[in-house]
Amino acid sequence: GKLVDYPFDTVKVLLQTQNSLSSQPQSKSIKHTKIKQPVYRGAIHCLSHTIKTNGVMSLYKGLPAPLMGSMAENSVLFLSYGEVRKRLGEKPGEKELTIFELACSGAVAGGIASFFLNPFEVIKVQMQVMNSSNAARQYNGLIDCVVQTVQKEGIVKGLYRGQTSLLLREIPGNFCWYGVYESVCFSQIPEGGTKRDLGISTHLLGGASAGVAYWTAFYPADTVGSQIRANPLYANRGFVPVFLDILRTEGWMGLYRGWGITALRAAPAHALIFAMYEKTMDVFRQFDPQVEDSIDKRSGSISHSS
Repeated sequence: GKLVDYPFDTVKVLLQTQNSLSSQPQSKSIKHTKIKQPVYRGAIHCLSHTIKTNGVMSLYKGLPAPLMGSMAENSVLFLSYGEVRKRLGEKPGEKELTIFELACSGAVAGGIASFFLNPFEVIKVQMQVMNSSNAARQYNGLIDCVVQTVQKEGIVKGLYRGQTSLLLREIPGNFCWYGVYESVCFSQIPEGGTKRDLGISTHLLGGASAGVAYWTAFYPADTVGSQIRANPLYANRGFVPVFLDILRTEGWMGLYRGWGITALRAAPAHALIFAMYEKTMDVFRQFDPQVEDSIDKRSGSISHSS
């Protein structure tokens, strides 16, 4: 999935950071004197320009970072999600959680997972913006990027740059991700049936809707995070000053630059994620019939698999 998805993520980051990377002032003041014209006219122009200038493989710069980050994030995310559900009193067969409670569990889990994900996000973004001729630094590879970042900025200031932005993306994002998917599935369960009665089309629809909801929840947080991680001018600034500076110089369009292509890539990518997850669970059930459904019978109660 990452092999298909990642080039579009690179385009998203380049669109988000284009103005700051192309107009860094000599002064360290966060204020820009004027707004410059965007480097790219849109997602298609950004994609074609990057391929023409740096080649197709440039779209995959930094790919190992999100691959490793995804594994770490998902492990922590689902472990945390299960633990939060237990803390809320979920007991399969006895007490089931509502969709709102499950969504809240996802939000808490997303916040916890963000602390494991942020170092990978920092390295990923810095590798991706190397596609811009105005990138502040050039690295020889992933390891060199990590070493330079730690040497020049330290672990906390370097690898955890933009942590607040990531929290503000992951908490509402995962609230919507879990909530929307479960809502779609629950709405399609026949009376007296279970999630096992749902066809793959429902899982695809639920996953696609969840993916778009995740990125729409608070997309500006991702834009601010990309700016903080990519632009040395913003490195030591907080979320609010950078948010207000982008809003002042570029308007709301600047905060939502890249959202269109992100939502478009999220729909098929997340549809496949959930469809494959459900099919994998079906395989597990062949060996262990006691594996719980993500949603219990259509009776108003919902439960997730452990």
